[in-house]
Amino acid sequence: MPELQRLHAGHAPAVLAFELANRTYFAASVPDRGDEFFDRFTDAYDALLAEQEAGTCAFHVLVAEDGSVLGRFNLYDVEDGTAGLGYRVAEQVAGRGVATATVRELCRIATARHGLRTLRAATSHENAASRRVLTKAGFVPVGPAGPDDLGGKPGTWYQCDLRP
Repeated sequence: MPELQRLHAGHAPAVLAFELANRTYFAASVPDRGDEFFDRFTDAYDALLAEQEAGTCAFHVLVAEDGSVLGRFNLYDVEDGTAGLGYRVAEQVAGRGVATATVRELCRIATARHGLRTLRAATSHENAASRRVLTKAGFVPVGPAGPDDLGGKPGTWYQCDLRP
């Protein structure tokens, strides 16, 4: 059974493998991270861990029994009981309810461990799968998301008011 784990240094090789294996799949719905992301992965990863240590973000990975990463689920810009939510799942598990179930679990974690009351997520109009995940996980549309929010694409902001 896959397990949602808080990101740590030991996850780095599996996270890189996940990003590389799914790069083309992700680029179909979100802007590609670019070659520089992969060339400087270690530095970027260390910066993520430093942000997490500072308390402004909480990064998580969905880890399969074999240690491979099936998804990334992140809380970012944590401030005053609110955070942004970002996520991506491997192509091999897409469409199976994995993202929805894990976003729901992260909502529970956001309340229990981080004291958050509200999560916000933006998705492009083109990303029907992400819109379904957010809706099924209890998020509601709250307004337009501009191209600056979504790598050049228009979309919608969703919000979920968390219950303790």
